[in-house]
Amino acid sequence: MVPMYTIRRSVPVLIALVSLLSACSTEPKPTAPSAPPPVTMPPPVGPVVVPPPVQPPAPTAPTAPLTPATFAALPGWQQDDVRQAWPAFLQSCSVLASRQAPWKAPCAAAGAVDAKDVVAVRRFFETYFVPNQVRNPDGADTGLITGYYEAMLYGARKRGGAFQTPLYRVPDDLVTVDLGSIYPDLQNRRLRGRLSGKTVIPYQSRADIDRAPLSGKELLWVSDPVDAFFLEVQGSGRIKLDTGETVRVGYADQNGHPYKAIGRWFVEQGIMTPDKVSAQSIRAWIAANPSRRQELLNVNPSYIFFTETKVADPGVGPRGALNVPLTPGRSIAIDRTILPLGAPVWLSTTMPKDGAPLQRLVMGQDVGGAIRGAVRADFFFGFGTEATENAGLMKQRGTMWVLLPK
Repeated sequence: MVPMYTIRRSVPVLIALVSLLSACSTEPKPTAPSAPPPVTMPPPVGPVVVPPPVQPPAPTAPTAPLTPATFAALPGWQQDDVRQAWPAFLQSCSVLASRQAPWKAPCAAAGAVDAKDVVAVRRFFETYFVPNQVRNPDGADTGLITGYYEAMLYGARKRGGAFQTPLYRVPDDLVTVDLGSIYPDLQNRRLRGRLSGKTVIPYQSRADIDRAPLSGKELLWVSDPVDAFFLEVQGSGRIKLDTGETVRVGYADQNGHPYKAIGRWFVEQGIMTPDKVSAQSIRAWIAANPSRRQELLNVNPSYIFFTETKVADPGVGPRGALNVPLTPGRSIAIDRTILPLGAPVWLSTTMPKDGAPLQRLVMGQDVGGAIRGAVRADFFFGFGTEATENAGLMKQRGTMWVLLPK
């Protein structure tokens, strides 16, 4: 039975709705323990000794998530061809310069930089920015670096033949409220659900939608349900239609349920060890266990709804959360509750196949349901077979420095 909540004009109830209907969570307040029954003590014999008060341990100071550093401390800084990151940086500037005052000066100065001169581009960042090493709350300076890509699927505008799996547009009954626009303390938090009379209930989960499809909300039909699931994980992709036309679909909204990685399910079930989990191994398991496919996919209750756009330039990536096109090899997804969306980031990690160093300047232009934490990033590999393979294998350790305007 689905719990129901009456809408009220009060902050506590609204916060309670957030904890239930969105990926956000709120720590419950501990209940006060009931008073113990009185204990009768015998009268003391001899002098009463009063022990000294026990001093509580000194609180541990929280580790600052950002520690100022120098460009000399960035591994590989002098070796990276930072010119390749310049177009992505200008994309960030197209948004940030008009929104945040600290970005006005560096973005204005960028217009005078010779984009073909690697020395000039490197000097620009050294002049206008300060690298800050990113650390986790426990003080660790390393974290998980994964990868994503722009997928290719095959589909049609009407159901038929091999095209039996729907991609849905945003349903009319999905209610999305940007809580940060009303309550600053809830910045970047959204409430999603649906109305039932005068009450709000959680929106359908993946399992619910599988049992009762959203008839009439189909955007396109594709040929492979597993490809459709991975398209949701990536957030965007291209669909080659049976007419020969290729269109792009991108993230439009989400059903409000938290993202749960199916790779973790494999580990919890003892089917695979963490080092064996990858997109490739998950696909292989599904192929060997087709009767359990939907059981596996339903482990993740989150469901993504899409919007369709034209592919004006096949060489330009899909738009990320900053609403600018992503640049293959130079854009990453970050946790924007910790790092500023759009900022340059120095990433030091390794490639998944051969362990070769991957040390380069990237831009934090996207977000993701699984990208949570300070030292945590999703590296955008781009489009194509090689990008798909690398992204599926990417789960490296890495360090990060965010470059902030002086």
